[in-house]
Amino acid sequence: MKRIIPIVLTATLNLLLLNSVFAKVKLPAIIASNMVLQRNTDVTLWGWADANEKITIKTSWLSDELKFSADKSGNWNIKIQTTNSKAPQTIQLTSKTSDIILDNILFGEVWLCSGQSNMEQSVSGYGNDQPTFETLQTIARANNKNIRLFTVKRNGSKTPLNDIEKYNPWAEANTENVPGFSALAYFFGKQLQEILDVPVGIIHASWGGSSIQPWISNATMRTFQTVNLDDVDINKRTNHIPTALFNAMINPLIPFNIKGALWYQGESNRREPQKYKELFPAMVKDWRTRWGLGDFPFYYVQIAPYYYKDYDAFQSIMNSAFIREVQLQCAKEIPNSGIAILTDIGAEKCIHPPKKKEAAERLVFHALNKTYGFKGLDCESPVYKSMEIKEGGIELSFEHAERGLYAYGKLTGFEIAGADKVFYPADAQIVFKHKTVFVKSDKVPNPVAVRYAWSNWVVGSLFDTNMLPASSFRTDNWDNATRFNEKE
Repeated sequence: MKRIIPIVLTATLNLLLLNSVFAKVKLPAIIASNMVLQRNTDVTLWGWADANEKITIKTSWLSDELKFSADKSGNWNIKIQTTNSKAPQTIQLTSKTSDIILDNILFGEVWLCSGQSNMEQSVSGYGNDQPTFETLQTIARANNKNIRLFTVKRNGSKTPLNDIEKYNPWAEANTENVPGFSALAYFFGKQLQEILDVPVGIIHASWGGSSIQPWISNATMRTFQTVNLDDVDINKRTNHIPTALFNAMINPLIPFNIKGALWYQGESNRREPQKYKELFPAMVKDWRTRWGLGDFPFYYVQIAPYYYKDYDAFQSIMNSAFIREVQLQCAKEIPNSGIAILTDIGAEKCIHPPKKKEAAERLVFHALNKTYGFKGLDCESPVYKSMEIKEGGIELSFEHAERGLYAYGKLTGFEIAGADKVFYPADAQIVFKHKTVFVKSDKVPNPVAVRYAWSNWVVGSLFDTNMLPASSFRTDNWDNATRFNEKE
């Protein structure tokens, strides 16, 4: 009997401690002090508690307290109306066993930024000759209480997680945390904050080298392929395991209210452009459905030209022009989207272009025009529309070139082919009131097709008069074209 009593007492004590732990209200990592809540809308707060736990929320901006209870499983969520106030706010959550105070909260614009290494690249850049331009100037001006940063760190899971496990919590932008934060995301947030003059919250969740499949939910991936992770080692090549990054890095953020999302990814899928054309719109649709906020803005970056190892690739999918083509096409497939073209600011020997500020600006133009009503602000690069064969050459017409086309000097990167499907370098000129391009080559007397910037590494030469560059494009859909090689 003397041995049984301590065991019973210990078991009882452990049960009491266990109950007390579960009775306390818990919030997800994304809901915390210093956060930005989407302004002037109904935002969702959620968390966990003991079954049927009674909870009270008191805010600094609402006169009435909100009283509700967790469900029988201990889950709870509630919608709260925010305002346009720029003043710091507080939220107090109380229950029989909890008293949580969240302070220094702002109402503003919240954007989610995701993708692979070009999104992950920090303000300080990568080592080994892979800088981010304007690093020191950016850090020197980093202190800004109206910009808040949250980073979801690299993590993978076989099943959807309810909460972020690895992260840097919400914090005001300053000279200590900005250097390690996503450069593209920070430059976007900084410019948006300055132009709109409202607080901006940036949630960064990316993983270098990741393909798109890990960012897609199981339910959506199953429509394309079988997903069985039972025998998969989640710690090996995590950024290529289907659904793994969605489960650990995106799902736990839902339903935190966001205004929109930014995406910079595609290098790891460049050898499967047609699959990407299906997967990318499906991912966007799935995210939007799960957030339940309608077709929120989704703006993304086309991968930049880069040497790769297959410099001479032309018709092969080793030519990244094919994935750039698909990314451009997706802009028409995905509602309320926009693409930032980078054909002019790639880096020949570096897959991580250092001009992240310029890339961010082009995303800002989309957001300002399409999301925030700056209708006089151009955001669309010129896009090939149609062609006409005449005078021994081909004249190309473009959408989004209402005010005309422009080139710094001579147009380069154009090729032309006849019925034999052999492309030759071509001369190109902007003609007809600066709104069309005429392409011609003496080597091709009877032309039928044109391609532009159709290589891994190119320097874009065609712009509109607002200096937005044209994407790689082709007027044909041939799968057996070749490029003339004078050495052969």
